[in-house]
Amino acid sequence: MDLDFTDEQDMLRKAVRSLCEDAAETVRQLENDPRGYDDGFWQKLASMGLCGLMVPEAYGGSAMGLLDAVVVYEEFGRSLVPSPHLASSVVSAGVLMAGGSDAQRDTWLARIASGEAILSPAWLEPDGGFGPAGVRVEAAPDGDGVTLTGTKRHVAFAASVDRLVVLAREPAGVSLFLVDPAATGVTLSQQLSVASDTQYRVDFDEVRVADADRIGDPGTGWDLWHATMLDAIVLVAAQAIGGAEASHALATEYAKVRHQFDKPIGSFQSIAHYLADGITAIDGGRVLVYQAAWARDVGHDSETLAAMAKLFATQTCRDVSATGIQIHGGLGFTVECDAQLYFRRAKSWQLNWYDPAHLEELIAGQLLD
Repeated sequence: MDLDFTDEQDMLRKAVRSLCEDAAETVRQLENDPRGYDDGFWQKLASMGLCGLMVPEAYGGSAMGLLDAVVVYEEFGRSLVPSPHLASSVVSAGVLMAGGSDAQRDTWLARIASGEAILSPAWLEPDGGFGPAGVRVEAAPDGDGVTLTGTKRHVAFAASVDRLVVLAREPAGVSLFLVDPAATGVTLSQQLSVASDTQYRVDFDEVRVADADRIGDPGTGWDLWHATMLDAIVLVAAQAIGGAEASHALATEYAKVRHQFDKPIGSFQSIAHYLADGITAIDGGRVLVYQAAWARDVGHDSETLAAMAKLFATQTCRDVSATGIQIHGGLGFTVECDAQLYFRRAKSWQLNWYDPAHLEELIAGQLLD
């Protein structure tokens, strides 16, 4: 395993960090915003070729590997700047690359890569869990298409996307469909979340979907979805490592400048050891994330590593950001302090895109099966 970054990857990190720093002031402005992202930042991502990060060059993408994407997502996590990049450029584009028809790829991938179009997956359901059994939205046969009936929750940026990538159940099993969020029978209701990011409940009431908008063959939807999610959870893990490092840096700086009993609080063993434990976990999590991405790029089986990376990295971010709150004391809970931003985002990263229980099942399945 070679984890030395190339000069191009180092340049990519610097460019993305600079871009995110310029947009950092929008983080608080976009909390609970119905749209949820800044158009200017999104267009800058597009101009850098990042909206088509892993999209093939034939569709106008940059055709980067997963380790390249990890570099980008560490900076996304460090800055907390919200964008629909994961939902559209990674998950939705990944599903289309894996199972979309030629017409669907021609229609959507170039538009995703240019930033012109944004897609978002709709898959989680009330009390449904994260596995295939949780998909219960019904896809009933209707002539040369289907009608969708049911409810999805936690659909990112649903009010501002061009299409939803919907997981639904039909007799053959779980299938994937492209659905216009403005279609007759679709109702959007914004949800409030611990991270104050932009999520929606989406209700489908006999929504007509043509067969041309089916992604892949009937019943193949979960396999396509899971394969794409293995890339996505590595990037969420990278985001969490970037956030953990930034949160740890905030706490470290505060421990240096905050004095108690005529000395910086970082000189007290309890604080110093908390910080030592935190940076150790961050460095360990980073290596696990890099290993998972490297394994994927060189063609090794990365399912267990991807699940481990997401499980460990998001828990590390949760622990480090919670410790950061404690080190800041009462100040850490105030909206003026950035510590609480990382604390809330950490929990969201932990719960979304496969939660800890589902990740543990994936890892255990690899060990025991």
